[in-house]
Amino acid sequence: MSALIGRDKERALLQKILKSDSSEFVAVYGRRRVGKTYLIRETFSNTFHFHLTGLANATLRQQLVNFHIALNKKNLGGDLPIPTTWFDAFQQLITVLEKNNNDRKVIFIDELPWMDTPKSNCVSAVEHFWNSWASARKDIVLIVCGSAASWMLNKLLNNKGGLHNRVTQKIKLLPFTLGECEQFLVEKKISWNRYQIVEAYMAMGGIPYYWNAIEPGYSAAQNIAKLFFSDNGLLKEEFQNLFASLFKNSLNHVTIVEALGTKAKGLSREEIIKYAKWTSSGTSTKILDELEVSGFIRKYTPLNKKVKQSIYQLTDLYSLFYLRFIKDNKLATENFWINAIDSPQYRIWSGYSFEMVCLLHTDQLKKKLGIHGMQSSESSWRSADAKNGVQIDLVIDRKDETINICEMKFFINAFSIDKKYAENLRNKIGTFRRETKTRKAIMLTMITTYGLNENEYSLGLVQHDLTMDCLFE
Repeated sequence: MSALIGRDKERALLQKILKSDSSEFVAVYGRRRVGKTYLIRETFSNTFHFHLTGLANATLRQQLVNFHIALNKKNLGGDLPIPTTWFDAFQQLITVLEKNNNDRKVIFIDELPWMDTPKSNCVSAVEHFWNSWASARKDIVLIVCGSAASWMLNKLLNNKGGLHNRVTQKIKLLPFTLGECEQFLVEKKISWNRYQIVEAYMAMGGIPYYWNAIEPGYSAAQNIAKLFFSDNGLLKEEFQNLFASLFKNSLNHVTIVEALGTKAKGLSREEIIKYAKWTSSGTSTKILDELEVSGFIRKYTPLNKKVKQSIYQLTDLYSLFYLRFIKDNKLATENFWINAIDSPQYRIWSGYSFEMVCLLHTDQLKKKLGIHGMQSSESSWRSADAKNGVQIDLVIDRKDETINICEMKFFINAFSIDKKYAENLRNKIGTFRRETKTRKAIMLTMITTYGLNENEYSLGLVQHDLTMDCLFE
C-alpha cells in the first residue's frame, strides 16, 4: 500500500493523542488484515521510541528474546541481558526510556495477545509498567495492538483487575467502505466501474490486505479467479489461517461460522447449538461473543422481538464466499469462477451478498435518504407465520413516524419489477403492517445496481429508487 486511504477519524485521534499533555494508553483492535499496524506506522511515520511485535505460537523464552533484540536497538547505554520475566523486560524498557529527553515517547507494542503465553504474567507486567511508572508521567504514549479482538476486550478494555479503566483511548478499526475501496483502486491506478467494485467487495469485503493483492490490467472477475481459485491464490487457504490466528480452539469458531454459512438469513443460538451438537449453551455464548467482537458475525433483534429471540448472521463477506464456492468444491480451479458467472449458484450468492453490502453501508443509505442525522433504528423482520415466509432484510424505523422497507437487487442492468414481484412486494408490506400493527407511514425503498425501469408495476409502489452509487458516498 503506497498511501493511507481513509481512516481520517482514526488519524485525527492519534494526532490528538500525540499532542496531549498527559500520558496516554491506546488500544487498537480489529479483524486480521484490516490495516491496524499500517495505520499506526503511517500516522507516526514509522518513528517510535520502542517498537515490538509479538511472535505467533512462540514460547515465553522466545518472546523475551524478541523483546531483548528490539530493546537493544534503542539502548544507548550498552547491551542489556536477556530478561527472564516480563517484569524484568518492562523494567529494562523504563531504564532505556528514562535516558531519552524527548518531550513525547511513543511505544508501540503490536500483537500483544501473542505475547500473553500461558503463565507468563505478561498482562500483569504491562499493568505494573503503566500503573507504577508511565501513568505518573506526562510524556508517554503507549499503543498496543492486536487482531484477537476478544483478548483485547477481555484482558484490556474490560479488565477487572489493575488495568480496569486504564486504557485512555480505544480504536476499533473497521474494514474499508466501498468508497474507500474505490479510492484505493484509484491510488493503484486500477480503473474499474462501480459494478466491478461491488462484485469484488461481495467476495472480499473491505479488507485492505486483500484489495492490495488486486492486479492492474485484469477485471474484477479475473482477479477473483486468481486470488481464490488459482493454485497459489492468496485467498484460497486464508480461511484456515484466519481463525487459527485469532482464537484458541478455533475449530469451535469455524463450526459456528460454517453453521451460519448454511442459512443466509441467520440462526438463533438454539439452532446453532443444535447444528454444532453441543450440550452446553455456555460454550456457545463465549464463542458467539468473540466472533461478534471480531467482526465476523452480527447479532440483531428482529423488529418487535425480544432480546432472547435474537438472530446471529454471518457478515464476513470473505467467509461467506469461501464457504459458498471453495470449501468442498472439487471443481474450484482457476477457470471455475469465470464459468460460474450468471449461473444459478452465482445469482443466489450475489443476491444475498449485495443485501449484506447494503446492510454494511446503512450510514450511506440514510445519508441518501436525507435522514442521516435523524434518530432511527435498523433491523430485520420475519413474519410470525412461518408458512407465509415473509422476510424483510432491512427495516429503517425513523423518529418522524416513517418506516423504510428496503429491498436490494444485484442486477447487471436496470431492474424491472414485473407483476409477480409487485404482488410479492405488496404482500410483504401488507403482512408487515398487519403483524406489527404499525401506524407509521411505510415507504418501499429499492436499492439496485443501476436503478429501476419505471413501469406500471413500479409506479405508486416504490417511493425511493436508489442505485449502488449511493453506497459509495
